[in-house]
Parts: sequence; structure tokens; C-alpha cells
Amino acid sequence: GLATGLFAFQRVANWGQPSAGYEHEKAEFSWSRLRYTSAMGGEGYGGFGGYYGRGGGSWARDYPKADRQFLIALNRLTRIQGRSTEQVVSLDNDDIFNYPFVYAVQVQTWSFTDEEAKRMRDYLEKGGFLMVDDFHGTDDWENFMAGMRQIFPDAHRWPVEDLNDKDEIFHVLYDMDDRFQVPGEQYIRSGRTYEKDGYVAKWRGIRDDKGRLVVAICHNMHLGDAWEWADDPEYPEQFSSMAFRVGLNYVMYSMTH
Repeated sequence: GLATGLFAFQRVANWGQPSAGYEHEKAEFSWSRLRYTSAMGGEGYGGFGGYYGRGGGSWARDYPKADRQFLIALNRLTRIQGRSTEQVVSLDNDDIFNYPFVYAVQVQTWSFTDEEAKRMRDYLEKGGFLMVDDFHGTDDWENFMAGMRQIFPDAHRWPVEDLNDKDEIFHVLYDMDDRFQVPGEQYIRSGRTYEKDGYVAKWRGIRDDKGRLVVAICHNMHLGDAWEWADDPEYPEQFSSMAFRVGLNYVMYSMTH
């Protein structure tokens, strides 16, 4: 099997402008990140969440470095030909339908207009796949679910379920019966794998009427930070390796189901 811990990253001084000029790059897969309006106000255009600094909006946490580190892993460790840069998509237009996989973070802060919620629902019903990450504890969960109820007002048809070890998404590329909580970079300072009262990692999902997972929920973990800090010698390799395996499995599942 492929060993994610065997490849090394080099820190790059300037990642360039996100996705500019790459829209027409020939590729089998494009990584997209959801830009949303935060319930705290605004879309957060004041900077980037990752290598460029910590002052960006909620949707931009760890952006763009986490996305590009993940794409490096995707291209090195699978046969998928991924586009070399990420794409930011929003729900105020139909561009999201061009991307079969979308990643969203800090989803305890998101909110939608009726039109945006309907567009996300249409996206998922038409075969799109949403992965959410980096939210922690009881309050974050309730706020996240408030947004999901906007997307799925008939929630009884779209229940959230806990995924078990035998679920196919954990075996489509890597066998992942040994999952554990992946902390953010704060682990280096605190030694804690958890944030707030999110003591236990929750692997959850929502299925469509045919049983296909359409929303993969990574609660009480911070995979994006593990991708972003994979090249930092102080951040434990075991967390980055786990985070890459999870993300690669989710991408593979989204493209084959």
C-alpha cells in the first residue's frame, strides 16, 4: 500500500494567488472550497486563513495552503490527475455544479439564504459531495445543524448517522479501522487533541435516498490544519498521515459512488 508518511513537503514562501489562471487546466479532479456568508457577519475577504495569516473569514481557515498540500498528496499517492490549485465556489451562482466535491470548514458559522440553501440541496441531490471539517463541541454542532436544516427542511428524509468501521468510505482506498482524533496546530502548544468540549472525534454522514453518502461530517477534528502543517517538524506526522488518508478516501468515494 501507499504510505502517506513517506513523502515530504517543502515550505514555499509564496503560493501565488488562489486558482487564478488555472480554470482551464486539464485535470480529472478539481478540489473546491465553499465560500459562505458567516452568521457572524460577512464572507471574510480580509485575508486568507492559512499560510497568509490568521485573519481571514471562517470559510477561509487554513486556506489556501491546506488545499494545495492536499492536492500534492492526491497527485503523489493516487492515480487521479488533480488540478494543481483549488477553486473557491459559492452558492450565489451555479458554478458549484461544475465541481463534484466541495470542502467546507468552520461550518458552525455558516448561514444561507433560501436560494443558497436550495442550490446546495440541488447540488447534493444531483450527485455532489460535501465534506465538512474543523468544528468542535456541542454548541458548534447545534449551529452546524441549524444550517443543515436550512438545506434539508425535511430532515426526516436526510438523517445524520454515525459511520461505523465497516462503512465503504473507510475502505475505498485505505483501510481505516484505526481512526483517531486529528487535532489542529494548537496541539503543539497545548498537547490537547480536542477543542471546546469536543473530546471524542465523530465520524458522521448524511445519505441520499439511494444510500449514497452525500455529506461527510468530520466533527471534533481539524483535518485541514493537519494538511496545512504537514511540513512542520513540530506537528506530529501521525496526525497528518491520518488526515491525508481520510481526505483521499473521501475524494475517491465521491468520484466512484
